[in-house]
Amino acid sequence: MVAFGALPPYRNPVLNIKNTQLDPLDLFDIRSELSEEESMVRESVARFVDDAVIPLMREAFEQHKFPMELVPQVAELGLFGSSIDGYECAGLNSVSYGLICQELERGDSGLRSFVSVQSSLVMFPIYSYGSDEQKDRWLPAMARGEAIGCFGLTEPHGGSDPGNMKTHAKRDGDDWVINGAKMWITNGSIADVALVWAMTDDGVRGFLVEKDTPGFTAQEIENKFSLRASVTSALFLDNVRVPDANVLPGVTGLKGPLSCLTQARYGISWGVIGAAQACLDEALKYSQERVLFDRPVSHSQAMQIRLADMARRITTGQLLALRLGRIKDAGNLTPSQVSLAKWNNCRAALDIARDARDILGGAGISAEYVPVRHMLNLESVITYEGTETVHQLVIGKELTGVNAFG
Repeated sequence: MVAFGALPPYRNPVLNIKNTQLDPLDLFDIRSELSEEESMVRESVARFVDDAVIPLMREAFEQHKFPMELVPQVAELGLFGSSIDGYECAGLNSVSYGLICQELERGDSGLRSFVSVQSSLVMFPIYSYGSDEQKDRWLPAMARGEAIGCFGLTEPHGGSDPGNMKTHAKRDGDDWVINGAKMWITNGSIADVALVWAMTDDGVRGFLVEKDTPGFTAQEIENKFSLRASVTSALFLDNVRVPDANVLPGVTGLKGPLSCLTQARYGISWGVIGAAQACLDEALKYSQERVLFDRPVSHSQAMQIRLADMARRITTGQLLALRLGRIKDAGNLTPSQVSLAKWNNCRAALDIARDARDILGGAGISAEYVPVRHMLNLESVITYEGTETVHQLVIGKELTGVNAFG
């Protein structure tokens, strides 16, 4: 037993409290936990978003148009395939990739979706499962933004059950013949190559289908009220013939597409924090400037409680994402951990966007302010790469050991 006299003298914790003003968008000073390289990545992407992205996004959203002029700048910053080593990619760690997604989505979910698809859903599987020839052909071109890819998994009959895939590929000599359709495909009609997942006699395989291949068509989906600054398409494959050299040789079965989704969900877990921060920032400014009953709205208890709740959710999401990134960089990530983060952070961001829109009152429905745009975008983000229910059931299975899907 240690005698009380041997213990160090008691220090009043009050003396260690700092009186400096906290950053409203980073109450737990997450930035101080970043390495020098991670901080440089965040700051450079944040400047790009402030200077080049945000000024374009209102008009892009209103016009239902993806701002292609941003692609060379994104490539110049090294944001495509940023976690890949070699092939003209930046070779950054997972936390840096998360910070990239956070800052891009602070601008708009459509731009983060574009980068996520290019990086996590096309470049990642080519790098992980592709042949040397496939890597050499596509990865440097995609890193430079000279080639755009899309990921064809979801089908018209439903996206939550990829094991029930209808698109199929049959061997024909040295070629494969693919028939089927894919739906809700980001980048589909502007892509140079589609990574199409199809059922074969041996299980699900990935096929690189180039845009001019006979029988392959991509039709843009119009009249969206969400992700309007993003290209979303339907893919149709009618006896599309591709050579065996276009098949990803390194994976067979659902492991292939599901591992890609894990990468994308990881980025989403970070990205939605940026959208939530943009909404809180707008709500704070508006509540401080808006005067009702002879005082700023921000001076009321009700408003401060609402703003504090937004900050609580953002802080929780930041800590969850950072911990997830450190686990990923240590090589210990599990899909269930990603599901928990995607579920929690998407729900928090959507709730924050909705409340921020309400705080702005009538102005909240105007595109002059960001909450309604983020709110509409997040309705898609909470759905794609696994709905909220799917991720809840993933965690339920993790807790109980029982698969309750179906």
